[in-house]
Order: sequence, then C-alpha cells, then structure tokens
Amino acid sequence: MSAEQVKSQYPAEYEKVAALLPGQSVSWLSALRKQALGSFSRQGFPSLREEEWRYTNVSAIEKKRFSPVAHAEIGAVDVDSLNIYRLENAWTAVLVDGHFSAALSDLEGLPDGVRVLNMASALEQYPEDLQHYFGQAVSHEQHGFVAFNAAWFTDGLFIHVPAKVVLSKPVQLIHVVTQADYMSNTRHIIALDEMAQAELIETFIGCDDAYLSAAVTEVFVGKNADLTLYKLQLEGEKAYHFGGTYVKQEADARFKHHNFAFGGLLARNDIRTDLGLASDCELNGLYLGVKRQHIDNHTRINHLQPHAISRELYKGVLDQRARGVFQGRVVVAKDAQKTSSEMNNRNLLLSNDAEADTKPQLEIYADDVKCAHGVTVGQLDEKSIFYLQSRCIDEETARNMLTFAFANEMVDKVKIKALHDQILGQLLARFPQEGMQQEWL
Repeated sequence: MSAEQVKSQYPAEYEKVAALLPGQSVSWLSALRKQALGSFSRQGFPSLREEEWRYTNVSAIEKKRFSPVAHAEIGAVDVDSLNIYRLENAWTAVLVDGHFSAALSDLEGLPDGVRVLNMASALEQYPEDLQHYFGQAVSHEQHGFVAFNAAWFTDGLFIHVPAKVVLSKPVQLIHVVTQADYMSNTRHIIALDEMAQAELIETFIGCDDAYLSAAVTEVFVGKNADLTLYKLQLEGEKAYHFGGTYVKQEADARFKHHNFAFGGLLARNDIRTDLGLASDCELNGLYLGVKRQHIDNHTRINHLQPHAISRELYKGVLDQRARGVFQGRVVVAKDAQKTSSEMNNRNLLLSNDAEADTKPQLEIYADDVKCAHGVTVGQLDEKSIFYLQSRCIDEETARNMLTFAFANEMVDKVKIKALHDQILGQLLARFPQEGMQQEWL
C-alpha cells in the first residue's frame, strides 16, 4: 500500500467508526477530530524526508492495514499473564485494545478529589476541564502520528491530582493488545495542580502478532508540583509502537521521566517538555535491541524561562542486527538566562552488524548558560575484560558482567522496588547471558 493510499484509506473509513469514538457529542472535540483527520489526510505518516524522522522508516506501517476495535474483549485477555506485569501496592488502570476495562482495573481507595477515569467517561462528566488541557501540550499538526491519534483515539485516561495532594502509591497504566492487525490508539491527560506529587507507570504489552500501538500523553505539572513518570515498553516482537509524551512545566515544577524501550519490531518514543521558571527536568532512558529491532528515541527540552535545570542520560545496548536511534535536542530561549543543561547518550554495540545513530543538539539563544552534551558509541573495553580475566573470571562471563553493569546504571535509577525488579528481570530475559544472576545486579 502506497503512502498516498494510506492517506486516503483511513479517512475514507473514518465515518464507519466515528459514532463509536468517545466524545462525539462534545462539539469542541468533534471539531478537533475533523481538523486532525484533515491534517493526516494531507501529510500521512512521517517520512524519511522529515528531518526528525530521517533515521526511522515507517513505510512498513503504511503497507499494513490496522483496524480499530469497537470495544474491549475482556475474554481475550490472559489474566494470569496480565498479572505478571501488575505491580503490587499500586492503583491499576488496564486498557485492552485501546479501551479501558473496569473489570481488570483496581482504583479503589484514591484520595478525595483525585480523578482517575477513562477518557470516554471524562468527556461525559468533565468536558470543560478536558477542553482546558486537550491539545495544549501538543498540536495535531506536530506530525502524522499525533494527527492520527487525535482523530482515531478510542479511549485513554484522565488523571487529575488536586493541589497539595500527595499520592501514597503509584498509578500503573497497563496497555495490552490481544490480536493481530489491531490498532490500539489511546490518549491520556495527566494534570497535577500546585504542590501535588505523584508517580505514574505506563506498561505496554501485547500478543506476538503484528499490531499498532499508538499512545499520546499530555502532561501538565503545576507550580512546585512533582511528577515521576515511568514507561516500560514490552510490546510483542512483531509490534509497531509510537509513544508521545508532551509536558508543560510551570514555575518550580519537577518532572522525571524513565523510559525503558525493550520491545516491538519498530518503536518510536517522542518526549518533549517545556520548562517554566526555575523548573527541573530529568530524562533517563534505556533501549535494548536484538534481532532486527529498530528503536528510536527522540527528545526535546525547551528552556523557555530563566533558572531552569535539565539532565538527560540515555543508554542503548544493541545486539545482532538491531538499530538504535537517539535524537536529543535542547533549546534555550533568549530569555532563559541562568539555564543549566546536560545531555548524554551512550551506546554499546555487541555485534558488528548492530547500528547506533545518535544526534545530540544544543540550540542556545541566551548568553548566561551552562550547557553540555556528550555521545559515545563503541564496544566493550578490552582492558576491562582483561582485568576481570586476571581475577579468574572467564572471558564470556566478563563480557556479560560489563554489559549488565552498563545497562544496570539506568535500572538502579528506579526507586519503586517492584518495578525495579521487574525491569531487571526483563533485562536478563532479553540478554540471557551465561553466568549472570539477578541477585548480583
């Protein structure tokens, strides 16, 4: 299927499913969906001609036909398998094939005033509140995937934490896709009011067949609020994944994002944040690629006002014929004096056929700033291997220990023990190295 056929096919079939999409009675959302549909009809999915997509070819998505699901088929979910990913001591919201499942979720005991409800219900109960947020952190004109999501999203979560409320445990969002050729298209809005605190975890899993998972999350962190967001992407080995997280930080707001991209045949993660006065942002990421996986991480930090701080560290471990992409950009506006920013990307290649493409960028328009970036791409240090061998460790075990030490730095940044252990188990499962044991790490 050509790109032109894709641009016409999905819009042509839109009317068949429009009545099933949430918020059709909400005038502002109906208008926004139509605008997004028009944008997608004009531009389609991103192409290699676009600078921010020059390393990631999504033509494979264009050649397939993915269908939205009218409603969640709870019976199609293997509950035992799902529970493997469910974290203890956390509120849980489960989305099956792009639809919220109350039966599989556990949201009992939320503090008074905290709202965690699916997008379909939120549009019925709080349409004015959602209008205040929807499309404010990212426009459907950003690129084809965002336009596609805005037009086609079938559900999602609206999470609102009032001022000065501190959540005592995390909220976990589990996305699961159950069948081949399904399209899971979700839209989330997360809003923390002044001095609120919360931890959220997004987990993506699915079947072993080809499907498309697209999730756009708009985040609003109020004055002196504190949000930590974890993303664990464990999609099936034939899956296609697009995830976009777009953040607005007010004065003194703190935002941390930990991105673990392990799954999917082709996966793209977009993270963008706009920093307010004296706000703080930390972006961490670990991507693991094996076989022919293609994992692309694209980040942008916009320093818009003075005295803000940003720190970014992404690491990649690539084996066999996998390809990892990192494009990081920090923009310091003219008025953003006293900015402090650091960005680092480090890649470890375990095979001569693995590939890492990295493009860090600093775009600075202020003159009183402290900014730096660094990049490394290479293989294991032979001197370190020799040193371990001199301590009676065989060569294979030495290589394995160094590989896991390289990746484990990012896992150790996770402060939720149950999530930390789960990520560590996934790391070992994807690189089953002889001689390594989880308790060592």
